[in-house]
Amino acid sequence: MIGIAIFFSIPGGWINNRFSVKSILITSMMIRMVTVFIMLLCNPSYTVMKVIACIWGVVEGIFWPACLNGVNLFTNKDNKGVAFGLLESLRRLLEMVMNLIIVGMIALVSGIAMFKGCLIVYNLLLIPLSIMIYKFVPTNGIAAEDKTSEGSKSKDALKGLWHVIKMPKLWVAAITAFTIYWSYINAVYAVPYLQAIFHLKQTSASLFGTISTAGIGIIASFLSGIISDKLLHSTGKMIAFSLSLVLISMIAVILLPKTAAMLWPNIILLLIYSCGMFMAKGIFMVPASSIRMPEKYRGAAMSVSYFIAYAPNLFAYTIDGSIIDGHSATAAYNLIFVTEAVMALIGVVMALILVAIEKHEKNTPAPAEN
Repeated sequence: MIGIAIFFSIPGGWINNRFSVKSILITSMMIRMVTVFIMLLCNPSYTVMKVIACIWGVVEGIFWPACLNGVNLFTNKDNKGVAFGLLESLRRLLEMVMNLIIVGMIALVSGIAMFKGCLIVYNLLLIPLSIMIYKFVPTNGIAAEDKTSEGSKSKDALKGLWHVIKMPKLWVAAITAFTIYWSYINAVYAVPYLQAIFHLKQTSASLFGTISTAGIGIIASFLSGIISDKLLHSTGKMIAFSLSLVLISMIAVILLPKTAAMLWPNIILLLIYSCGMFMAKGIFMVPASSIRMPEKYRGAAMSVSYFIAYAPNLFAYTIDGSIIDGHSATAAYNLIFVTEAVMALIGVVMALILVAIEKHEKNTPAPAEN
Protein backbone atom coordinates (compact mmCIF):
# COMPACT_ATOMS: atom_id res chain seq x y z
CA MET A 1 0.00 0.00 0.00
CA ILE A 2 2.80 2.41 0.88
CA GLY A 3 4.50 1.75 -2.46
CA ILE A 4 1.26 2.44 -4.34
CA ALA A 5 0.80 5.68 -2.42
CA ILE A 6 4.32 6.87 -3.17
CA PHE A 7 4.17 6.09 -6.88
CA PHE A 8 0.67 7.48 -7.30
CA SER A 9 1.66 10.77 -5.67
CA ILE A 10 3.09 12.01 -9.00
CA PRO A 11 -0.14 11.64 -11.03
CA GLY A 12 -1.78 12.69 -7.78
CA GLY A 13 0.03 15.99 -8.27
CA TRP A 14 -2.27 16.75 -11.19
CA ILE A 15 -5.29 15.95 -9.00
CA ASN A 16 -3.98 18.20 -6.20
CA ASN A 17 -3.61 21.00 -8.75
CA ARG A 18 -6.93 20.45 -10.49
CA PHE A 19 -9.21 20.01 -7.47
CA SER A 20 -9.50 21.94 -4.23
CA VAL A 21 -8.06 20.75 -0.94
CA LYS A 22 -11.59 20.66 0.45
CA SER A 23 -12.95 18.28 -2.21
CA ILE A 24 -9.91 15.99 -2.08
CA LEU A 25 -9.98 15.63 1.71
CA ILE A 26 -13.71 14.98 1.91
CA THR A 27 -13.73 12.52 -1.01
CA SER A 28 -10.71 10.64 0.35
CA MET A 29 -12.21 10.39 3.82
CA MET A 30 -15.53 9.10 2.49
CA ILE A 31 -13.75 6.46 0.40
CA ARG A 32 -11.76 5.39 3.45
CA MET A 33 -14.89 5.27 5.63
CA VAL A 34 -16.87 3.14 3.16
CA THR A 35 -14.02 0.67 2.60
CA VAL A 36 -13.39 0.32 6.35
CA PHE A 37 -17.07 -0.49 6.87
CA ILE A 38 -16.83 -3.11 4.12
CA MET A 39 -13.87 -4.69 5.92
CA LEU A 40 -15.49 -4.63 9.35
CA LEU A 41 -19.08 -5.53 8.53
CA CYS A 42 -19.06 -7.63 5.35
CA ASN A 43 -16.34 -10.24 6.04
CA PRO A 44 -14.80 -9.71 2.58
CA SER A 45 -12.61 -12.28 0.85
CA TYR A 46 -8.84 -11.96 0.71
CA THR A 47 -9.09 -10.73 -2.90
CA VAL A 48 -11.47 -7.94 -1.86
CA MET A 49 -9.11 -7.03 0.99
CA LYS A 50 -6.25 -6.68 -1.50
CA VAL A 51 -8.39 -4.44 -3.70
CA ILE A 52 -9.23 -2.29 -0.68
CA ALA A 53 -5.54 -2.04 0.23
CA CYS A 54 -4.77 -0.86 -3.31
CA ILE A 55 -7.58 1.71 -3.08
CA TRP A 56 -6.12 2.96 0.20
CA GLY A 57 -2.72 3.28 -1.45
CA VAL A 58 -4.11 5.38 -4.30
CA VAL A 59 -6.14 7.54 -1.90
CA GLU A 60 -3.16 8.04 0.42
CA GLY A 61 -1.00 9.27 -2.47
CA ILE A 62 -3.55 12.03 -3.08
CA PHE A 63 -4.84 12.64 0.44
CA TRP A 64 -1.64 13.34 2.38
CA PRO A 65 -0.20 15.92 -0.06
CA ALA A 66 -3.63 17.60 0.09
CA CYS A 67 -3.37 17.67 3.90
CA LEU A 68 0.03 19.31 3.63
CA ASN A 69 -1.30 21.77 1.08
CA GLY A 70 -4.19 22.47 3.42
CA VAL A 71 -1.74 23.75 6.01
CA ASN A 72 -0.60 26.29 3.39
CA LEU A 73 -4.13 27.70 3.17
CA PHE A 74 -4.07 28.84 6.79
CA THR A 75 -0.45 29.97 7.10
CA ASN A 76 2.02 32.46 5.69
CA LYS A 77 5.80 32.47 5.41
CA ASP A 78 6.16 33.63 9.03
CA ASN A 79 4.36 30.74 10.72
CA LYS A 80 4.68 27.71 8.45
CA GLY A 81 7.22 26.08 10.75
CA VAL A 82 4.90 26.34 13.76
CA ALA A 83 1.97 25.00 11.71
CA PHE A 84 3.79 21.98 10.27
CA GLY A 85 5.49 21.25 13.60
CA LEU A 86 2.10 21.36 15.31
CA LEU A 87 0.66 19.04 12.66
CA GLU A 88 3.38 16.45 13.32
CA SER A 89 3.07 16.78 17.12
CA LEU A 90 -0.71 16.48 17.13
CA ARG A 91 -0.58 13.47 14.78
CA ARG A 92 1.73 11.67 17.19
CA LEU A 93 -0.24 12.69 20.26
CA LEU A 94 -3.62 11.68 18.81
CA GLU A 95 -2.22 8.40 17.48
CA MET A 96 -0.86 7.55 20.93
CA VAL A 97 -4.11 8.52 22.72
CA MET A 98 -6.35 6.65 20.27
CA ASN A 99 -4.20 3.52 20.51
CA LEU A 100 -4.22 3.69 24.30
CA ILE A 101 -8.02 3.97 24.30
CA ILE A 102 -8.34 0.84 22.15
CA VAL A 103 -5.86 -1.07 24.33
CA GLY A 104 -7.72 0.04 27.46
CA MET A 105 -11.11 -0.94 26.07
CA ILE A 106 -9.86 -4.37 24.99
CA ALA A 107 -8.24 -4.85 28.41
CA LEU A 108 -11.66 -4.23 30.00
CA VAL A 109 -13.68 -6.30 27.52
CA SER A 110 -11.60 -8.65 25.41
CA GLY A 111 -12.68 -10.05 22.08
CA ILE A 112 -12.91 -9.19 18.42
CA ALA A 113 -16.31 -7.53 18.91
CA MET A 114 -14.82 -4.82 21.14
CA PHE A 115 -11.94 -4.28 18.70
CA LYS A 116 -14.35 -3.89 15.78
CA GLY A 117 -16.57 -1.62 17.86
CA CYS A 118 -13.66 0.74 18.57
CA LEU A 119 -12.74 0.83 14.88
CA ILE A 120 -16.35 1.56 13.90
CA VAL A 121 -16.51 4.49 16.35
CA TYR A 122 -13.23 5.88 15.03
CA ASN A 123 -14.45 5.42 11.46
CA LEU A 124 -17.64 7.37 12.21
CA LEU A 125 -15.51 10.31 13.38
CA LEU A 126 -14.78 10.94 9.70
CA ILE A 127 -18.33 12.27 9.28
CA PRO A 128 -18.03 15.28 11.64
CA LEU A 129 -14.48 15.87 10.37
CA SER A 130 -15.79 16.03 6.79
CA ILE A 131 -18.51 18.48 7.85
CA MET A 132 -15.92 20.71 9.53
CA ILE A 133 -13.70 20.62 6.43
CA TYR A 134 -16.66 21.53 4.23
CA LYS A 135 -17.53 24.45 6.49
CA PHE A 136 -14.13 25.91 7.30
CA VAL A 137 -11.70 24.99 4.47
CA PRO A 138 -12.02 27.39 1.50
CA THR A 139 -12.09 26.34 -2.15
CA ASN A 140 -8.63 27.05 -3.50
CA GLY A 141 -6.40 26.89 -6.55
CA ILE A 142 -7.50 26.16 -10.09
CA ALA A 143 -10.85 24.81 -8.87
CA ALA A 144 -11.72 28.31 -7.59
CA GLU A 145 -11.32 29.94 -11.04
CA ASP A 146 -14.96 30.58 -12.03
CA LYS A 147 -14.28 32.04 -15.46
CA THR A 148 -12.11 29.16 -16.69
CA SER A 149 -13.54 26.19 -18.60
CA GLU A 150 -13.18 22.67 -17.21
CA GLY A 151 -10.89 21.65 -20.07
CA SER A 152 -8.65 24.65 -19.52
CA LYS A 153 -8.46 23.89 -15.80
CA SER A 154 -7.31 20.33 -16.52
CA LYS A 155 -4.63 21.55 -18.93
CA ASP A 156 -3.48 24.18 -16.46
CA ALA A 157 -3.22 21.55 -13.73
CA LEU A 158 -0.99 19.39 -15.95
CA LYS A 159 1.07 22.44 -16.88
CA GLY A 160 1.50 23.18 -13.18
CA LEU A 161 2.73 19.65 -12.46
CA TRP A 162 5.37 19.94 -15.17
CA HIS A 163 6.25 23.44 -13.92
CA VAL A 164 7.07 22.26 -10.39
CA ILE A 165 8.91 19.13 -11.57
CA LYS A 166 11.33 21.41 -13.42
CA MET A 167 12.05 23.58 -10.35
CA PRO A 168 15.58 22.91 -8.99
CA LYS A 169 14.63 24.53 -5.67
CA LEU A 170 11.88 21.98 -5.15
CA TRP A 171 14.31 19.12 -5.73
CA VAL A 172 16.71 20.55 -3.13
CA ALA A 173 13.85 20.77 -0.63
CA ALA A 174 12.64 17.26 -1.49
CA ILE A 175 16.10 15.68 -1.22
CA THR A 176 16.50 17.34 2.18
CA ALA A 177 13.20 15.76 3.23
CA PHE A 178 14.41 12.42 1.80
CA THR A 179 17.45 12.38 4.12
CA ILE A 180 15.28 13.30 7.10
CA TYR A 181 12.79 10.53 6.43
CA TRP A 182 15.63 8.02 6.09
CA SER A 183 16.72 9.16 9.56
CA TYR A 184 13.19 8.56 10.77
CA ILE A 185 13.20 5.00 9.39
CA ASN A 186 16.57 4.19 10.97
CA ALA A 187 15.35 5.37 14.37
CA VAL A 188 13.51 2.05 14.69
CA TYR A 189 16.86 0.29 15.15
CA ALA A 190 17.83 2.16 18.33
CA VAL A 191 16.00 -0.25 20.65
CA PRO A 192 17.18 -3.52 19.03
CA TYR A 193 20.72 -2.06 18.98
CA LEU A 194 20.65 -1.51 22.74
CA GLN A 195 19.16 -4.96 23.28
CA ALA A 196 21.59 -6.80 20.98
CA ILE A 197 24.80 -5.01 22.02
CA PHE A 198 24.16 -4.05 25.66
CA HIS A 199 21.51 -6.68 26.53
CA LEU A 200 19.04 -4.05 27.68
CA LYS A 201 16.06 -5.64 29.46
CA GLN A 202 12.65 -5.60 27.76
CA THR A 203 11.04 -3.24 30.28
CA SER A 204 13.91 -0.76 30.00
CA ALA A 205 13.88 -1.08 26.20
CA SER A 206 10.14 -0.38 26.12
CA LEU A 207 10.60 2.70 28.31
CA PHE A 208 13.42 3.97 26.09
CA GLY A 209 11.32 3.37 22.97
CA THR A 210 8.37 5.28 24.43
CA ILE A 211 10.52 8.25 25.45
CA SER A 212 12.55 8.37 22.22
CA THR A 213 9.54 8.18 19.89
CA ALA A 214 6.28 9.25 21.54
CA GLY A 215 7.69 11.65 24.14
CA ILE A 216 10.46 13.34 22.20
CA GLY A 217 8.50 13.16 18.94
CA ILE A 218 5.55 15.09 20.34
CA ILE A 219 7.67 17.80 21.97
CA ALA A 220 10.54 18.19 19.51
CA SER A 221 8.38 18.54 16.39
CA PHE A 222 6.43 21.50 17.72
CA LEU A 223 9.48 23.02 19.40
CA SER A 224 11.44 23.02 16.13
CA GLY A 225 8.64 24.93 14.40
CA ILE A 226 8.71 27.62 17.08
CA ILE A 227 12.50 27.94 16.98
CA SER A 228 12.48 27.98 13.17
CA ASP A 229 9.87 30.75 12.88
CA LYS A 230 10.41 32.85 15.99
CA LEU A 231 14.15 32.62 16.68
CA LEU A 232 16.06 31.59 13.55
CA HIS A 233 13.52 32.86 11.01
CA SER A 234 14.83 30.13 8.71
CA THR A 235 13.66 26.58 8.15
CA GLY A 236 16.94 25.71 6.43
CA LYS A 237 18.99 26.75 9.46
CA MET A 238 16.76 24.76 11.80
CA ILE A 239 17.03 21.63 9.65
CA ALA A 240 20.80 22.03 9.33
CA PHE A 241 21.13 22.34 13.11
CA SER A 242 18.83 19.36 13.74
CA LEU A 243 20.62 17.09 11.27
CA SER A 244 23.96 18.19 12.72
CA LEU A 245 22.78 16.73 16.03
CA VAL A 246 21.94 13.51 14.20
CA LEU A 247 25.34 13.46 12.47
CA ILE A 248 27.37 14.14 15.63
CA SER A 249 25.43 11.64 17.75
CA MET A 250 25.76 8.92 15.11
CA ILE A 251 29.52 9.42 14.76
CA ALA A 252 29.87 9.25 18.53
CA VAL A 253 27.79 6.05 18.76
CA ILE A 254 29.93 4.44 16.05
CA LEU A 255 33.20 5.36 17.76
CA LEU A 256 32.25 4.45 21.35
CA PRO A 257 33.46 1.05 22.61
CA LYS A 258 30.69 -1.54 22.79
CA THR A 259 31.16 -2.35 26.47
CA ALA A 260 28.68 -2.45 29.36
CA ALA A 261 30.10 0.77 30.78
CA MET A 262 29.07 2.60 27.60
CA LEU A 263 25.36 1.80 27.94
CA TRP A 264 24.32 5.16 29.37
CA PRO A 265 26.48 7.23 26.98
CA ASN A 266 24.83 5.32 24.11
CA ILE A 267 21.35 5.92 25.53
CA ILE A 268 22.04 9.66 25.87
CA LEU A 269 23.46 9.88 22.35
CA LEU A 270 20.50 8.00 20.87
CA LEU A 271 18.10 10.34 22.66
CA ILE A 272 20.00 13.29 21.15
CA TYR A 273 19.72 11.57 17.77
CA SER A 274 15.97 11.14 18.29
CA CYS A 275 15.60 14.78 19.30
CA GLY A 276 17.48 16.02 16.23
CA MET A 277 15.62 13.69 13.91
CA PHE A 278 12.16 14.68 15.17
CA MET A 279 13.03 18.37 15.14
CA ALA A 280 13.94 18.01 11.48
CA LYS A 281 10.94 15.82 10.64
CA GLY A 282 8.50 18.22 12.24
CA ILE A 283 9.31 20.86 9.61
CA PHE A 284 10.69 18.74 6.75
CA MET A 285 7.87 19.71 4.37
CA VAL A 286 8.11 23.43 5.10
CA PRO A 287 10.80 24.17 2.46
CA ALA A 288 8.68 22.71 -0.36
CA SER A 289 5.67 24.69 0.83
CA SER A 290 7.66 27.93 1.08
CA ILE A 291 9.27 28.06 -2.37
CA ARG A 292 8.04 30.83 -4.61
CA MET A 293 5.62 29.56 -7.21
CA PRO A 294 2.05 30.23 -8.33
CA GLU A 295 -0.16 29.25 -5.40
CA LYS A 296 -2.48 27.30 -7.68
CA TYR A 297 0.40 24.88 -8.37
CA ARG A 298 1.26 24.36 -4.70
CA GLY A 299 -0.65 21.07 -4.56
CA ALA A 300 1.60 19.54 -7.22
CA ALA A 301 4.66 20.79 -5.38
CA MET A 302 3.57 19.00 -2.21
CA SER A 303 2.86 15.82 -4.21
CA VAL A 304 6.29 15.77 -5.87
CA SER A 305 7.98 16.50 -2.55
CA TYR A 306 5.93 13.72 -0.94
CA PHE A 307 7.08 11.26 -3.63
CA ILE A 308 10.77 11.97 -3.04
CA ALA A 309 10.60 12.44 0.73
CA TYR A 310 8.82 9.15 1.42
CA ALA A 311 10.75 7.16 -1.21
CA PRO A 312 13.02 5.55 1.46
CA ASN A 313 10.00 3.42 2.37
CA LEU A 314 10.59 1.55 -0.88
CA PHE A 315 14.12 0.37 -0.13
CA ALA A 316 15.57 1.54 3.22
CA TYR A 317 14.05 -1.31 5.23
CA THR A 318 15.32 -3.84 2.68
CA ILE A 319 18.83 -2.38 2.78
CA ASP A 320 18.91 -2.32 6.57
CA GLY A 321 17.50 -5.85 6.76
CA SER A 322 20.14 -7.20 4.39
CA ILE A 323 22.86 -5.52 6.47
CA ILE A 324 21.55 -7.14 9.67
CA ASP A 325 21.24 -10.56 8.01
CA GLY A 326 24.71 -10.44 6.50
CA HIS A 327 26.81 -9.20 9.44
CA SER A 328 27.35 -9.69 13.14
CA ALA A 329 25.26 -7.49 15.43
CA THR A 330 28.02 -4.97 16.15
CA ALA A 331 29.11 -4.66 12.51
CA ALA A 332 25.53 -4.50 11.26
CA TYR A 333 24.41 -1.69 13.53
CA ASN A 334 27.62 0.22 12.89
CA LEU A 335 26.92 0.02 9.15
CA ILE A 336 23.36 1.20 9.66
CA PHE A 337 24.62 4.12 11.75
CA VAL A 338 27.25 4.94 9.11
CA THR A 339 24.47 5.04 6.53
CA GLU A 340 22.53 7.34 8.85
CA ALA A 341 25.54 9.61 9.32
CA VAL A 342 25.98 9.87 5.55
CA MET A 343 22.30 10.73 5.10
CA ALA A 344 22.54 13.35 7.84
CA LEU A 345 25.63 14.88 6.21
CA ILE A 346 23.87 15.09 2.85
CA GLY A 347 20.87 16.61 4.60
CA VAL A 348 23.00 19.27 6.27
CA VAL A 349 24.51 20.23 2.91
CA MET A 350 21.07 20.39 1.27
CA ALA A 351 19.71 22.44 4.19
CA LEU A 352 22.54 24.95 3.84
CA ILE A 353 21.67 25.26 0.16
CA LEU A 354 18.10 25.95 1.28
CA VAL A 355 19.46 28.73 3.53
CA ALA A 356 21.15 30.28 0.48
CA ILE A 357 17.89 29.99 -1.45
CA GLU A 358 15.99 31.65 1.40
CA LYS A 359 18.45 34.57 1.44
CA HIS A 360 18.27 34.95 -2.34
CA GLU A 361 14.47 34.97 -2.38
CA LYS A 362 14.35 37.43 0.52
CA ASN A 363 16.47 39.89 -1.46
CA THR A 364 14.71 39.34 -4.80
CA PRO A 365 11.26 40.73 -5.66
CA ALA A 366 8.63 38.06 -6.17
CA PRO A 367 7.62 37.58 -9.84
CA ALA A 368 4.04 38.25 -10.81
CA GLU A 369 1.82 35.12 -10.98
CA ASN A 370 0.28 34.16 -14.28
